[in-house]
Amino acid sequence: MSAHHQRGSWSSRLGFILAASGSAVGLGAIWKFPYIAGRNGGGVFLFAYLGSVALIGVALLLAELVIGRAANRSATSAFRALAGGGKFWPWIGRVGVLCVFIIYCYYCVVGGWTLAYFFQALKGGIIVSDTAALGRIFARFIASPPAVLGSAALFSALTTAIVLGGVERGIERLSKVLMPGLFALMLILIARSLTLAGAADGMRYFLTPDFSKVSGALLVDALGLAFFSMSLGCGMMIAYGSYLPRASKLVGAGLWVSALATLACLLAGLMVLPAVFAFGFDPTEGPALTFIVMPSIFAQLPGGQFFAAAFFLLLAFAALTSSVSILEPVTAFLIDEWHWPRKWAALCPALVAFVVGIPAALSFGVLRDATWLGKTPFELMDYLAANVLLPFGGLFVALFVSWVIWPRVRAELADEGHHRVLLVAFRVICGLVAPVLIGMIWYYKIMELIR
Repeated sequence: MSAHHQRGSWSSRLGFILAASGSAVGLGAIWKFPYIAGRNGGGVFLFAYLGSVALIGVALLLAELVIGRAANRSATSAFRALAGGGKFWPWIGRVGVLCVFIIYCYYCVVGGWTLAYFFQALKGGIIVSDTAALGRIFARFIASPPAVLGSAALFSALTTAIVLGGVERGIERLSKVLMPGLFALMLILIARSLTLAGAADGMRYFLTPDFSKVSGALLVDALGLAFFSMSLGCGMMIAYGSYLPRASKLVGAGLWVSALATLACLLAGLMVLPAVFAFGFDPTEGPALTFIVMPSIFAQLPGGQFFAAAFFLLLAFAALTSSVSILEPVTAFLIDEWHWPRKWAALCPALVAFVVGIPAALSFGVLRDATWLGKTPFELMDYLAANVLLPFGGLFVALFVSWVIWPRVRAELADEGHHRVLLVAFRVICGLVAPVLIGMIWYYKIMELIR
């Protein structure tokens, strides 16, 4: 079978929108967004985040979709085909593949935590109101090599099985079930959270901006999270866009994906922060907010075990839809560039990533003192991918569509009947605004690492 036929395509626009939204709605949206918002003053961070999505996030998402659909190939092949050959541009795609591979190595570790905690919630093992006891349970779990490696292996196996199913039978079918289920579960938990005594303080903190707290670090965090929460800069959306049929309206689809990804962050804030304030916890707890604070909240609720199981099932759903989109660009690369059958293109990188990810899994136990540049293997992988490689990819995607293949991009979008003003705005954002802002993130984060 040819590589092109191995690729597959979306059976419907809805299938694509749900799958692409699933890519963006991951652990970052559900546990990272609430604690970064908490750390940066709540409402003012939300305001800056929404501004960042509107200013550059939507444009970069559309840029990646245009590249993918125009070339009908994953990132490396797409850059080569659209640039008319040459050796430089395909390397941008290869860096994206490296980036998602690194992300997959440590993402399966956290995905494994969500599965383990779901099973623990079913057994009632984490329905404890004492946060100190929960802290010890979590520390003991993440320090146990058999527990973390076993759960990471199970999570990776589930992801690989979905990607093996292909675009329509695997990714799209799963997303049509998981994404509506994910949002429904979030709404149930929000309803419960908002009925707690004291929840209004959390609502006020999250939704009311205090502009006196605006700082350079806050703006960089907001821009960075907007950029990374939408799966930009590493070829994920180029790969997903490559499966879109010619008849699909790119701008509409891009707006839907952006809206759903942003909505997930908003819902996560409403789900977590009112409950945190209601029980007097610190909103800047980080990963502990999910695995230590939330179980103690559930322990104090009627039907707490049900809500705990629902919450960690939700986290596992979010982690799976994202991990599928992380593995898919690597799979698409091997199909398009090396003409591998989908089976081996999914299985081989997943197995290699599990082995490479072992130091990340052990970073909270036996390897917690094995640091470089002050970071454990887990932290180093996360920092390198999120703060160095993703902005690198996003910067060159923006420059590519605005300065290298603009006539092709204009033709792709003009076919959809969009007004000339929209096209000019899109080019200005990609050609000038996005490179400057992404360059700021890049410089700030690299200097932070060096210091």
